[in-house]
Order: sequence, then structure tokens, then C-alpha cells
Amino acid sequence: MLTKNIKFSNFKKKKKIHTKLKFFFKVLVYNSLKKENLIHSFTNNFHYSFNKNLLIKLKRNKIFQIYGMGGSSLGAQAIYDFLKINIKKRFYFFDNLDEQNQIIKTKKKTLNIIISKSGNTLETIVNENIYSSNNKLYITEKRNNYLRNLALKLKSDIIEHKNFIGGRYSVLSEVGMLPAELMGLNTKKFKRFNKLISNKYFVNNLLTNVETLYHLIKRKKTNSIILNYDESSNSLFKWYQQLVAESLGKNSKGVLPFISNLPKDNHSLMQLYLDGNKNCFFTFFDVRTQTNTKINKKKIFSNYNYLKRHSLQSIKQAQKQATKKVFKIKNIPFRSFEVLKKNEESLGELFTFFMIETILLGKMMKLNPFDQPSVELIKKETKKILI
Repeated sequence: MLTKNIKFSNFKKKKKIHTKLKFFFKVLVYNSLKKENLIHSFTNNFHYSFNKNLLIKLKRNKIFQIYGMGGSSLGAQAIYDFLKINIKKRFYFFDNLDEQNQIIKTKKKTLNIIISKSGNTLETIVNENIYSSNNKLYITEKRNNYLRNLALKLKSDIIEHKNFIGGRYSVLSEVGMLPAELMGLNTKKFKRFNKLISNKYFVNNLLTNVETLYHLIKRKKTNSIILNYDESSNSLFKWYQQLVAESLGKNSKGVLPFISNLPKDNHSLMQLYLDGNKNCFFTFFDVRTQTNTKINKKKIFSNYNYLKRHSLQSIKQAQKQATKKVFKIKNIPFRSFEVLKKNEESLGELFTFFMIETILLGKMMKLNPFDQPSVELIKKETKKILI
């Protein structure tokens, strides 16, 4: 068990935790105490720049449209899709330049939430211009930028996006927690950092995991394949993709995260995973469910009688166990997460685990896990062409 909410199996060959990694973890914990440090936003002591009165006003809306790119929307969408069964209000996400985007026509009160740290994100500006209606809220830095100036002109509500929190690490700040509040979720339950770092079992698993990842990457295993058995978690791993790719993809180094939907991909990609290039490591991910859809026994031929005593869930579990067994036989490196209950706590623990893991891995790889210099080049070149 990683926590009471998550069953975790680490990589088979466990590495001794390096002194350097222990030092980096201690620095990270120390930084969580500093109010002007992004790690502080992971904690339950972080103060949001929105208040209860504003929340009461915003919660009167029935439909919410979120405009943002990358970390400005991926975290909120991960929360929405993962916990959708508990959410009564409807959320729509505008996170790409797509002609298929549609103006949502409804008589229900709708709030448009426009999110951009810089306030100058081209795609967000364009989508906001084309698809948003009058009722708007902006989340952006407290400085001179396009969206802030627009918000002031429209006399819209503005929530400060702290300048020390990068977009891909912002899910536990205003960027993810304000939408979570509007979804009717308990944001305090997402904040698991303080409890997790005091849990020796969690810390040991986390650090051993990072140490193993570091050694796998040194051995040129740089493709991180997520074998996802829970479709509602796809948005979580799109968030994870950005986190890992942008944080570690620099200086001719990096890890390429790829989401594979199982068991469907057993019939397309699994052949490559088992017998292709040995440059991958794998993460099995599943969520324990209470549903128990049964096989219709009357429709089963006698030579398939063994299926009669099974449900959809037990068949999927059998496929997962079989895949793990074959991976072990072929000595393919993998770890495994199983969420025992879908709630704010379990999702908050996953967010925290993956962000700390990525930061520590960046430090071990002698990279800055907080910048993305090459992406800025495309922004500059795009502007030159449009001008």
C-alpha cells in the first residue's frame, strides 16, 4: 500500500536510495515552508487568492466553460473526469484551436473561466474571443498583460495566478482548486502533502521509485508507457504527460510519456511492448470499482462455459494479471497503481506523488524541472509570422 487509498507495487529491482536524492527531498520539504515557493501550494497552509464571498457568487452558475492551455486546464479536467460521478454541474474545456469547438447555447447561467499565467497565451486569447459569452472570470498574474487588461476593461472578476507557480505545477493552487470548489468538491481533502511526507512508508516508496526511474533512464529506457485500465483517468495522464515532458525534456535529455488504453491495446500495441525495442518502462494503472456487470449465461456457448461465473470487472482483472505475469517473465520493468476509492484524497495523493517524483527526478538528472525554454521559441516565431 502506498496509502490507505492507493495500492502500489514498486519496480521489482529496488535500488538503494542515493544520499543525493535524500538531500534533494529534504530541500523540497524545506521549500514547502516558504510562502513564495511553488511547493508551498501543495500544502494545506497555502492561502488562495479567492474568498468565500466570491465563491458563493460564482457557485450560482450551472455551467462552466474553462479556457486554458496545458497546465491552465489539464488539472481541472483531470479532476472533473476522475470525479465526474460526484459532480452535478457541467464543465466544458476549450484547450486547443479547433474548428469543432462550439458556442454552448443554453439558458442556464454560464460562467467563462479564462486561465493563463502569462495572460498572453495566444490560443487562450483566440478561444476566449470566439467562444466565450459575457459572464467571465480571469485567472492570471498580477501584472500588465493582455487578459488582465481585458478583464479590467470588462470589469470582470480577476483571481491572481501566483507568479512563482508554473502552470504544470498549479493544479493544487487557484488554477485547479477554484474549479474544484465550483464542482462542489472539498478542496481541503486534495491537500495531502503534509500527511504524506510524514508517512515513512510513502516517502520510502517514493524515493525508491525515483531512484529506480533514474537508473532506468541512465540505461536509455526513456519511454514511459502508462497502461491505463480506467478511461476516466485519461485526463489525469494527459496532465502527467505535460508534467513529465515539459519538466524533463531539455538538454538532449528527457522522458516521453505515452498513454495506452488497456485491455484494448492488447490487440494493437502490446506486441511492440513485449517484443519491440527495450527502451520502455511501464506503469500499470487501475481503479477498483463497485460495478459488477455480469455475463449473460444464456448466450454463452458451452466451450466458453468458464466465462459464466465471471463479470466484466473480473475478466479485465484477469487480463491485467496475465499481462503483469508476462512482463515478469520477459523481465520488462513496471510499477503498478491501483486506486481503491475514487475521491479527493486519492486524486490529491496522485497529484502530489507525480509532482514530487518529477521534481526529484529532474534534480537527479541535473535539469531545471521548472522551466520550458524551447516552447518560448515557438511562441516568438508564431508571433513573427502573424505580424
